[in-house]
Amino acid sequence: MRLLESKKGLSSFAFEHSEEYQQTQHKFLAAVESMEPNNIVVLLQTSPYHVDSLLQLSDACRFQEDQEMARDLVERALYSMECAFHPLFSLTSGTCRLDYRRPENRSFYLALYKQMSFLEKRGCPRTALEFCKLILSLEPDEDPLCMLLLIDHLALRARNYEYLIRLFQEWEAHRNLSQLPNFAFSVPLAYFLLSQQADLPEQELNSAREQASLPDPTVLLPLLEYCSVRPDAAVATHRFFGPDAEISQPPALSQLVSLYLGRSHFLWKEPATMSWLEENVREVLQAVDSGDPAVEACESRRKVLYQRAPRNIHRHVVLSEVKEAVAALPPDVTTQSVMGFDPLPPLDTIYSYVRPERYLSISRFVPLLAESRQPWKHNCTLLPPRTTPAHPSLIAAGGEAGGWRGWGSEPQPRLEQADAGRTRHDGQLPLPRRGGSSRGQPRGGWGVGLSPRRCHAPMLYNYVPDCCSGRN
Repeated sequence: MRLLESKKGLSSFAFEHSEEYQQTQHKFLAAVESMEPNNIVVLLQTSPYHVDSLLQLSDACRFQEDQEMARDLVERALYSMECAFHPLFSLTSGTCRLDYRRPENRSFYLALYKQMSFLEKRGCPRTALEFCKLILSLEPDEDPLCMLLLIDHLALRARNYEYLIRLFQEWEAHRNLSQLPNFAFSVPLAYFLLSQQADLPEQELNSAREQASLPDPTVLLPLLEYCSVRPDAAVATHRFFGPDAEISQPPALSQLVSLYLGRSHFLWKEPATMSWLEENVREVLQAVDSGDPAVEACESRRKVLYQRAPRNIHRHVVLSEVKEAVAALPPDVTTQSVMGFDPLPPLDTIYSYVRPERYLSISRFVPLLAESRQPWKHNCTLLPPRTTPAHPSLIAAGGEAGGWRGWGSEPQPRLEQADAGRTRHDGQLPLPRRGGSSRGQPRGGWGVGLSPRRCHAPMLYNYVPDCCSGRN
C-alpha cells in the first residue's frame, strides 16, 4: 500500500501489486475464465494468500454450505491485506480513503463486506454494524457498495437507535436520506423503539411522527403481507396505498422497496410496533384526504429522483443476494456477466497494469482443454454438451471466457506511467494431470455422476492448508 496524497485532513491510499502478484493475478483470471473451480484450488497451492482466489473460493464453499471454511478463507484474505497496510493507514480514524475505481482496492472492500455478512448471520449485528461503518468511511461521498441501504438495518438489529437518528440528522441535508425507503421507515421506527426504552421529550416524538407521516405508499401493503397482517379495507382500497400507487412507481424505486422488505420486514412483526404503524397510517389517510400539499410534493419528488438507479445500487443488490431485489434488477444488468470477485466494476476504472497478450491466449485455450477432458464428450452421445459453468460461484463470477485485458470488463484500460513496465512475465496456469492427481479428484471436471457438493468439498481441505507461508 502506498500513500497517494494528503489534502484537507484526508489521506488517500492505494494497494499495490508486486510483479509476482501481478503474474498470479493473470493466472487467476485465466482460472476463472476456465469455469473450473479446481483450477483456483490449484492456484492457491502455490499462492496461498492470493486475495481474489481466496474470496472466489469462499463463495464456492458458501454455495456448498461449508460456512466454516468460507469464513476462514475470508479471514485469511483480510489478514493478507492487513499485512500490506501503510504505517499511516488507520481503520479507526475515519480520514483514510481508498478509491474504488482502482481494482487493487476493490478486494479489500469485498472482503470487508463478506466478513460483515458472516458476522450478521452469526448473530453479531453490533460487530457487523462497525464493519459497515468502516466500509462507508473508506469512500463516504461515492459509497461504491451503497452501504446506506444497509446501515439502518444493522443499527436497528444492534439496537443502536441513537446512532441511526444522529446519522439521519447530520446527513439528511446533503444526502436526502428521507427519500430512501429504508430510511423513511427505519428512522421513525428507531424513534419509536427508543421511546420504549427511555422517556423522550415530546418534541422528539413529534419529529418522529412527522417523519413517518408521509411514508412511501408502495411499502405499506407489501410490508403487511410479509408480516401476515390483513390490512383494513379503507387502507387497501385507498388511492394513496392501493394497487394504483404500486403500478405508477418508477422501477428504480420498486427495486429499493423490494430490497428493504426482503431484508427488514421481520423488524415490524412485534404487536406494539404494528399498533404504532396503524396509528400513523390513519394520520396519513387524513392528510391525503384533506388535500395536504406535502403529499403531492413528495410524489413529484420521488418521480424526479428515481428515474434510474445508479450502478452502486445494482452492485449492492448483487452482493446482498436478496431474492426479491435481485429479481427486480433491470435487463441491462441481468444480461451482462457479473464477476464474483469484481461485481459491476466502475465504468471509469483506473488500471495500473494490463493483462499480457499471452495470458489472453491461455485463457482462450484453457476452456477448450477443460471441455475436451470431459469423458461424456467422447464416451457418451446421450448427454448434451456442457454449456453452463460447473459451479454456482462461477455463475456469479461470469459466463463467457475471453475479453479481459484489464481486471474488469472494460476492453481498453488506462495505464499509469509508474506501473507501465510491470507486465512482462512468464509462466502458465498449472492444470490437473490427465490421469487425475494423487489426492483423489475425479477425472474430467466433476466426473460422470458426481455433483460438485460431493466431490469438491474434500479437495478444499487437501489443497488449502490451515497454516501456510507466502507473500503477495
